[in-house]
Parts: sequence; structure tokens; C-alpha cells
Amino acid sequence: MKFTPEHEQIADTVRKFVINEINPHLPEWEKAGMFPAHEVFKKMGDLGLLGVKYPTEFGGLGLDFSYSMVVAEALGECNAGGVPMAIGVQTDMCTPALARFGSDELRHQFLTPAIAGDMVGCVGVSEVSGGSDVAALKTTARKEGSDYVINGSKMWITNGMQADWCCLLANTSEGAPHKNKSLIIVPMDAAGITRQKIEKIGMHSSDTAQLFFDNVRVPQKYLIGQEGMGFMLQMLQFQEERLYGAAGCLRSLDRLIDQTIDYTRQRKTFGQPIINNQVVHFRLAELRTEVEALRALTYRAVESYVSGKDVTKLASMAKLKAGRLSREVADSCLQYWGGMGFTADNPISQAYRDSRLISIGGGADEIMLGIICKLEGTLPGKA
Repeated sequence: MKFTPEHEQIADTVRKFVINEINPHLPEWEKAGMFPAHEVFKKMGDLGLLGVKYPTEFGGLGLDFSYSMVVAEALGECNAGGVPMAIGVQTDMCTPALARFGSDELRHQFLTPAIAGDMVGCVGVSEVSGGSDVAALKTTARKEGSDYVINGSKMWITNGMQADWCCLLANTSEGAPHKNKSLIIVPMDAAGITRQKIEKIGMHSSDTAQLFFDNVRVPQKYLIGQEGMGFMLQMLQFQEERLYGAAGCLRSLDRLIDQTIDYTRQRKTFGQPIINNQVVHFRLAELRTEVEALRALTYRAVESYVSGKDVTKLASMAKLKAGRLSREVADSCLQYWGGMGFTADNPISQAYRDSRLISIGGGADEIMLGIICKLEGTLPGKA
């Protein structure tokens, strides 16, 4: 993909924002188990960074999807994964369907303030019984008068403790599981909503919640698109989420390798720097090559997506590779840091904890493999 000066300008703006407004506060936010999303998002909204790909009519910059992915990669300058993940939920996970298929009234009410950083959004798909099996979700939204009445719960919801609204996937009929679901915007101050914070092994600065809906009423006009099309619309949202996840890994992986090179040059064993051992510098060369291969795959998918092509297979491949490579890089680099790599206050151990989620969230590795096999025609019983 060809990068323009505008791509570089946006990336530079993001990097400076991370260095000045995020990284200095990360130790505090990690300990608190939450970062001030409204404060951070408002600053990003003022810079135009939350609506890069969205129409100017709703406060966006009106640029194509590739610019949003450049933002995702530049956020890899963060010293922890929680804040970039939360930002990605706002920009590429809870808003794509709203921006493309929501009514003008709905977009003005929820998308515009999300782009401005005046509202924090979340996406409600996963449930206690499972996250990857979207068709099996049990939350319901039945019609009553001019409202939907929502009952059920959602699990592992990023931004859930601070969100002002949720892009909720719920069953709106008794039909087939792929045709009975709808996406509905749910204001999080509605009566009947309870939030419970979830503690995690990583991504500490990003709040995660379980949400409970007990006879929650929302107007039927808060429906995104058409009733019964929710499964399809969520699958479309997943494409942007998965590409965001892949692009968001790239800079952080490069930084881990850079930091490990610096450390192994300084650390000596048996009278010489660790990096002088061929097994070490060869391994770091392999990892760097893998990162560049992931970058090429990711931006090939991005370029195809911008041109209007179906990138389901490429996005699934990129997401799969991003999760596995993130684990591989963090684990390999940690080994070369020795005992220091096993301490908590360390960039490598931070990445080791945070990166594990990438192979789970947004569709587990096994789901990505299933999608790829289906599109390759290699599932059992397929030609």
C-alpha cells in the first residue's frame, strides 16, 4: 500500500499524543485498573483522531479506512495494550455499523459525540456462555409498544464500566440464529442496567465489565439497519475490528524487538554481550522478518478493503497471525531478558501479559482457522 504525506502526518500526531498524554500516566492507570476514558477520548476527539474514517457530516475527517489503520499502528507507541484496545473499541468496533447503517438521527445522537470524544461507546456481543459463537447468544429484545425490552447479560465488555452507550447484539425474534438478531444502540444510563468490573491478567488499564440487562427499555428507533440483520452487520464490524487488531500489533512488536536488541547489547554473560550469541541475533532477525510479513499481509487486506473487496479471509489470516506472533515475540524476547523479563515492572512482561488476549478477543484463533478453512473449501466434507 502506498502511504501519503497525510498518512504520515496523522501517524506523527498519534505518536506525539501517546508520548505526551498517555505513556506518562500508564503506571498509574495500570495500578488503578482503569484509565479516564472520557478525558483521554475528549483530547483525541479534539485532534480529530476518533473519526478519521467517518463522514465530515458527523464530525469525522472523511478519509478512507487506511488512515484509521495508520492510527491503530501508531498507537503501538503505547507502553501498555489496554488504552489502544479501548480506543479501538471506540473507533473500529462499536461504531462501524452505526456509521454505515444507522439512521441520520441515530448517528447524530450517538456517532457524532463518539467522534468528538464526548461519549464513550462499547460493543455488546460476547456472553458468559461464549464469545466466539455469536449465533448462540441468548440476550433478547422483545417489542412492547414503541420500545424494545431487553433482558440478558454481556461478558468481557471493554469500556463497559465507563461507556455511555452500547452497540448491543440481541435476539429480536424466534427465527434461525443467523436471521433473528439485531444491533441496537442502548444508552447505558437506562433503567435496569447493572455493571460489574472484571479483573484480568493483562490489559489492566482498560476497564472490562459484565453487563446485566433487566427489562431495559429503549426506543425501537435505536435499531441499526433492519431488524434481523444484526448477525450480518456484526460480521462486517468484525472485519474492521480484526484488521485494527492486526495493525495495532505492528509498532508494538517492533518496539519489543528494538528494546530487546538494546538490552542484549548491554547485558553480558561469559564476558560478552548476549546479542553476540548467534542463536540470539538470528532469532531476533527471524522475529523482525515475521513482523514485516504481518505488516505486508495487514496492509494488503486494508488496501483491498478500501477498494471495496471482501477481505474476510485476509482479515482472518491477519488476525490469526497477529495473535500468534504477538505471543511468540513477547515470549522469545522475555527469554533474552532473563530474570528481568520475569519482573512485573518491565516492558517485555507487560507485553507478555497484554498480548495473550489477541488470540482470544474478536474471534479466537480457532474461529479464524475455521473461517479460513471454509473459504478455502478444506473443511471436512468439502471439495
